[in-house]
Amino acid sequence: MGRPLLILNERDLGHPWAGGAELHIAEMAKCFARRGYEPTLLCTRYPGAQKQETTTYGLRIVRFGNRLTYYLRLPGVVRREVCRPGTVILEHLNKIPFCTPLYTRAPVVLVTHHLFGWTAFRQVSAPVAASVVALERLIPWVYRGCPFIAVSPSTRDDLVARGIAPESIRVIPNGLDHSLYNPEGASPAEQPTLLVLGRVEFYKRIDLVLRAAKELLFAVPSLHVVVVGDGRAKAELQRLANELGIGERVTFTGFVSDDVKVEHIRRCHVLVNTSEKEGWGLTVLEANACGLPVVASDVPGLRDAVRHGETGLLVPHGDLPALVQAIRLLLENAALRERLRRGALQWAQQFSWEKAADETLKLVESVAAQR
Repeated sequence: MGRPLLILNERDLGHPWAGGAELHIAEMAKCFARRGYEPTLLCTRYPGAQKQETTTYGLRIVRFGNRLTYYLRLPGVVRREVCRPGTVILEHLNKIPFCTPLYTRAPVVLVTHHLFGWTAFRQVSAPVAASVVALERLIPWVYRGCPFIAVSPSTRDDLVARGIAPESIRVIPNGLDHSLYNPEGASPAEQPTLLVLGRVEFYKRIDLVLRAAKELLFAVPSLHVVVVGDGRAKAELQRLANELGIGERVTFTGFVSDDVKVEHIRRCHVLVNTSEKEGWGLTVLEANACGLPVVASDVPGLRDAVRHGETGLLVPHGDLPALVQAIRLLLENAALRERLRRGALQWAQQFSWEKAADETLKLVESVAAQR
């Protein structure tokens, strides 16, 4: 029997609103199980999901409650689960903090993707956003003495700015599945095609990509935009595309499988990410691994994932003329696009889930040894 790892996150990878954090959990769980650990994920239940199951890769998933009742029931479920000797909690600080040190003495490692801060007001109602901001301010007090994993230097800096001791934070970037994300069989479409990849949420500011596309049509009349993913902003973005007169130039695929996602990456020319803030920008590395250069906002997380002038171009967030200029430059300058493509492939090779898992487990064992 291996060491039990209790993973806390509101969603699992099968959830309709799953994103980068949920992919991180699934990929890391595969690595944990291969190393003899016993990972269990506590998350919310959604229509069609079983209350409990064990995946083919060894992750036990326990689902209960909705977005509200999950947080109310979590302390009791955690206390039951940590009765297993040697259990270490991996709490994913991705939305609302779970505050586990307040109701369990089990060792806790915080895996921090990104903190919402004031961007929460773009994502949810004002009362909920205010609650998120207030709870995030409690993090230094609630998790005093706990080790933190940050998925990027930007997330580390955010934690330090909020009062977390720098020596308690270890940066462990996300990994990549190179058997899936690679340039093999890449065949870009005949028409210049921009790709938007990931959850379709308001804070991702995909509206900026649509507005840029309208401006670009004067210089690149055959331009097409493909938005791969689903989320709460999809309907509004579809309306915006029609209002801008580019509805026929924009394809919203909705949720697709990983294999189909990779096919879209290999058919496009440039990935565009105009999010207000990211923990790391996993979709950037997925595109890079397939040989796709990136134009992205120069914001926390994305500035860590994009090496300006080497794997893509960074532009000031919200600066529409700069965004249009950068995209046009990559579409029209084949030599630059090829240089960035090679740089993107080389950069992406540095990241793997195996490496991330090994670093995480070193910290887990260090924490467990102190108990």
